[in-house]
Amino acid sequence: MTRPRITLTELARLGFVELESSRNLLESFSPDLVRFFASAADADQALRLLDRVRDRAPTELDALLADERSAHRLIRLFGASEGLGEFFLRRPAELAAVEEVAQPWTQAAYTADLLTGIRSLTGDDARVALRVRYRRHLARITAWDLEHPDPLEAVSTVTAALSDLAGAALDAALNCARREMPYPPDEVAATRLAIIGMGKAGARELNYVSDVDVIFVGEGDGTIAPERALEIATRLAMVTMRGLTELAAEPLLWEVDANLRPEGKDGALVRTLQSHGAYYDRWAKSWEFQALLKARPLAGDPDLGARYVALVEPLVFSSASREGFVESVQAMRERVTAHIPADEVDLQVKLGPGGLRDIEFTIQLLQLVHGQFDESVRARDTLTALSTLASGGYIGRDESAEFARDYRLLRLFEHRLQLSRLRRTHLMPRDEADRRVLARASGLFGTARELTDAWQRTKLAVRSLHERLFYRPLLSAVAALPAEEVALSSEQATARLAAIGFRDPAGALRHIGALTTGVSRRATIQRTLLPVMLQWFADGADPDQGLLAFRRLSDDLGEAHWFLRTLRDSSGAAHRLTNVLSSSHFAVALFERIPDAVAWLEHDEDLQPRPLGTLLEEVRATVARHPTVDAAAGALRTLRRREVLRLALGSMLDAVPIEALGVGLSDIATATLTGILTLVREPDDGIEFGIIGMGRYGGQELGFGSDLDVMYVYRARSVEPEKAQVAAERIVKGLRALTEDLRLPFDLDPGLRPEGKTGAIVRSLDSYRAYYERWSLTWEAQALLRARGTVGDEALLSDFEALADEVRHPSAIGEHAVREIKRIKARVEAERLPQGADPSRHLKLGRGSLSDVEWFVQLLQLQHAASTPALKTTSTLGALAAAEDAGLVSTADAGRLRAAWLMASRARSAMTLWNAKTSDVLPTERRQLEGVARIMGYPPGSASQLEHDYLGVTRRARQVFDRLFYGTAESAHDH
Repeated sequence: MTRPRITLTELARLGFVELESSRNLLESFSPDLVRFFASAADADQALRLLDRVRDRAPTELDALLADERSAHRLIRLFGASEGLGEFFLRRPAELAAVEEVAQPWTQAAYTADLLTGIRSLTGDDARVALRVRYRRHLARITAWDLEHPDPLEAVSTVTAALSDLAGAALDAALNCARREMPYPPDEVAATRLAIIGMGKAGARELNYVSDVDVIFVGEGDGTIAPERALEIATRLAMVTMRGLTELAAEPLLWEVDANLRPEGKDGALVRTLQSHGAYYDRWAKSWEFQALLKARPLAGDPDLGARYVALVEPLVFSSASREGFVESVQAMRERVTAHIPADEVDLQVKLGPGGLRDIEFTIQLLQLVHGQFDESVRARDTLTALSTLASGGYIGRDESAEFARDYRLLRLFEHRLQLSRLRRTHLMPRDEADRRVLARASGLFGTARELTDAWQRTKLAVRSLHERLFYRPLLSAVAALPAEEVALSSEQATARLAAIGFRDPAGALRHIGALTTGVSRRATIQRTLLPVMLQWFADGADPDQGLLAFRRLSDDLGEAHWFLRTLRDSSGAAHRLTNVLSSSHFAVALFERIPDAVAWLEHDEDLQPRPLGTLLEEVRATVARHPTVDAAAGALRTLRRREVLRLALGSMLDAVPIEALGVGLSDIATATLTGILTLVREPDDGIEFGIIGMGRYGGQELGFGSDLDVMYVYRARSVEPEKAQVAAERIVKGLRALTEDLRLPFDLDPGLRPEGKTGAIVRSLDSYRAYYERWSLTWEAQALLRARGTVGDEALLSDFEALADEVRHPSAIGEHAVREIKRIKARVEAERLPQGADPSRHLKLGRGSLSDVEWFVQLLQLQHAASTPALKTTSTLGALAAAEDAGLVSTADAGRLRAAWLMASRARSAMTLWNAKTSDVLPTERRQLEGVARIMGYPPGSASQLEHDYLGVTRRARQVFDRLFYGTAESAHDH
């Protein structure tokens, strides 16, 4: 009787894609097998493998296919794993392994079976036998996994079985190694070696194809010298690893990775228990303790392994009390993410955002924080840890159940991806056809679209995990949270706050309570926002300051609709606010007076420097609006504070570069002085008056905390010279009085005037001319290079600049004057540097710092401005660029000088922003240096990197300076 031909539609319904070729091939098999292909993830692959195995071993295959359950099992296995199909093609005799499949075995049972398989074998024969028998058990575990009615529920059993099988393989490989040692048998027998499982191996969470992370511990039994025992143990470890990874007739099983040992690849492969203890006590980093959370005896000597775990466990759970522990762990997580290739980030099931590592990281962090005091949460595997954390009240039960399911789903994806070819991978396929196969392999989805949608939903949920599990429960210690059964005690919340970097966790808890307690609209919104904001505060350099400042801001702004809307609807603005508040004492002090400035954080354009013309218009309106001088002066001080805060925020949030900052701060000073000058001048005083900007003010290169170097000039118009001098001095006195600001000092420094501190505080233009013609010194001509008319009567300012041009831009400068400049520079370095200050760290006068760059540029201006007009600028960087364009300095040298000037300028401003104090010395104290680094845009934990970068860039600049300013063979000490 002719067999009816299966239709292509039926094949498609079963899951076949290659319809015509598969139909032809199917006709050579019993029709009773056809229905089983509906269970195959890749029906076409299962059929091809079945055909190849039949060609290779028809008798063995026919025996298996004669039993329906075995046939169904084999087709399902071939559809999910080409890698295991290739194994059966190499070893068809092993097909019998899938005839009967039961619950996975214990490690002891696996070990006994593997040892039976290699009994009396050595060398390659033992290695091949071990690997074949391992893969026989791997096929059985796979078959059990694929048949399980609940694939998610099976995940834990499968990972435990794979870990137990790996431990058994290590034990068997160690057994072979002992028989191959080139040492006397009694010495080998006297040597103990424990293999400690780390990572997924330690947690009994191995994948189908994982590197097996281990640490080796060795010792003797007392009958041989310790050094000899360690030598033999090291050889045993090496041969054990080779037995599983070296090339042989049967492919390697997986990599054995011992790089988590003390000192990593550079450390000894095997250490004694005492050596491990000494290392962990003195040298271990925080991430190493996090890794030790999973440590367990995996193979080898069980007693020695147990003693190792007993040694490290107390160290693991005391590590969270280390300063900066959480920051270092978070930095390690960020480094892992940063190393993912850009085109793989969105495909990573393990390492990408919303992946397995996010879940594992958060759970481990919670364990390390709370495991200090509660031994019940010290589980090694993730799912048990989730459960115990919920039982202990550290996280919500609903969240625990939700994220356990997410974890199982991601692990299921990972398992099925690796089963396909028995290769280590964590990447979701790009191709829709491959995703369809993965969907069918999961046993949960039928199409690529269903799988992708579920994966994306899971990733989104996992991304919020850290906030929901770590930060949100903190509020429960002080506020009743709706629909939450988790309630941390104050002690538990304090421990968690201390772990994430709060120096005063009890105080932080009080602030949280004040912000979230009550039934007001503000408290309701902040109960929702604060868990996220706490995470952001913890990322800052000073979380305590940030939270306190936020509480004060919230108190000041009360129920202001715009403030609550900004926090609720603009996560960018809220994140920026926490960044600023936890990073800058300077900005916090100004925020207290100008809380409305929070509104600027929504838009970058609100953080830009306002043009001088706009500022001057507001100044004129402010002066006109206030009836008294004191009231107007107070309003101008407020205007200045507001605009300086705007630039502080802009510079900290990378909206304002350092060059624009200098111009912006100079314009604010000019506008403020313009208004104050209007207030202090009498209507008909009979003189013209002007303020000349000098130094960084003249060069429009001010930083936060910079003094304003100025000179005052006047010209009599309708009064006698004596009365004109009195009128000018009265103006200067009024300027000093009305610019005084205790909250944001406004220091007018006239120290660069003729004759310095002993000279007249203000001079007429004619007096300046007479002085410069008769008495002017080289340093005064140098100081005038940055003189710029800023405030006052324009004609007078223009005439002063013309006078300054005659002095600062000579047609030629004599060799004697050049030597004098070099002599003074050397004297400044020797005498003006504060006693005890490190010359390499002084931002203004140190080696390769601001003064080196500025003196070199100013010497070029004095020498060449007459012939190179572009050098006639008050800007240091402008003059350096002009010198480079003119060929007076090479591009490479100019680049080194520019980099040093910019970095020193940024560091100087950052130090003021950080602690609201002006300082010219790069701090050595780590916390202070970290605060400065964060403001300069470095990631957490970069204090040493900032130090390294600054010392490097200034060292290179100093080399240029010595060569071009003093001459190659000269230095400051020669002058």
